[in-house]
Amino acid sequence: MALNHTEKDEGNESPVSLDPERSHVRDAVHTDDATVVCPSSTTDTKLMTKIDLHVIPFLCIMYLLAFLDRVNIANADVFGLSEELGLEKTEYNTALVVFFVPYVLFEIPSNILLKRFKPHVWLSLNMFLFGLTTLLQGLVQNYSGLIATRFFLGLFETGMFPGAFYLIGMWYRRHEAQRRYSFFFNSTTLAGAFGGLLAAAIGKMSGMRGYAGWRWIFILEGGLTVLVSFFFYFLLPDFPEQAKWLTSEEKHYVTARLRIDQGHAGAERKTTFADALSVLKDYKIIIGGFMYFGLIVPAYGYAYFAPGIIKTYGYSPIQTQLYSVPPWAAAFGFSLAVAFASDKLRHRASFSELLVPCGVI
Repeated sequence: MALNHTEKDEGNESPVSLDPERSHVRDAVHTDDATVVCPSSTTDTKLMTKIDLHVIPFLCIMYLLAFLDRVNIANADVFGLSEELGLEKTEYNTALVVFFVPYVLFEIPSNILLKRFKPHVWLSLNMFLFGLTTLLQGLVQNYSGLIATRFFLGLFETGMFPGAFYLIGMWYRRHEAQRRYSFFFNSTTLAGAFGGLLAAAIGKMSGMRGYAGWRWIFILEGGLTVLVSFFFYFLLPDFPEQAKWLTSEEKHYVTARLRIDQGHAGAERKTTFADALSVLKDYKIIIGGFMYFGLIVPAYGYAYFAPGIIKTYGYSPIQTQLYSVPPWAAAFGFSLAVAFASDKLRHRASFSELLVPCGVI
């Protein structure tokens, strides 16, 4: 299928193509400046597969651990967190909310720092810090300690979601990105499923070394994140211009094909206050923000309160964790199916219009 792009030539618009037959060049990219041919050692398809293997799996694992560490408090509460810490009335809910205060405030500054320090440095550092905070959450002795750890957890996780989304956008063209975004975002559903399974297994450690089961959930899952962060310092991708696993010819080709959609918006361009202001003035961004708000509120409502609701039906803590898994697993499969269909048809709005009412119901 041809990937058409319109460029201007002396005031007239003329289509150019990435299709080999129409351009008479195998896997060539036409930009305003020149025609860039794919390196002879590879093809466009092989190069995209190479990028997929170096970018998407690591971002998915990173965000899976981030989401797991932020919502595992719901699994911990089933094993007696509120009772042991003596939480009263709405104190548990306050501990959930305080996470989002720094999370919301520092998302934009975090992405600016991501460009300044390189993604693999900034993301792995924050990964280490929120993993350590999760581990320390398993050692708190009172409500104040829980509030403090939740606040810093939100602070260190603030860059995970926007940073990964931004990074994916810097590697893929618009029509290629949707499926990758879906794989990435679906790591949250996997985290929900694995969170229940892990909590069911870890909960059996209650009493080991004098720690309750809920403490072991934080300690082990936080410790796993800390361990993975050391490896991800070397494995997380940077921007195409900085990727050590691409040859210079491959970098040139990748940046050329991205320039069709992005212009000169890669790693070499600094983010300015004017850039941020222009985003805030874009009504489409504002509308998208409200749409995401409507999506994420019920999603977090389920993530944080489903185990507690299931427990009220009289199930044991282990059974409660296991019964929380199937909805997450179903969401994972269905979301991927919609993403593939949306990519195939290159159409988004109808899928949203069809599925949003299902979520409301």
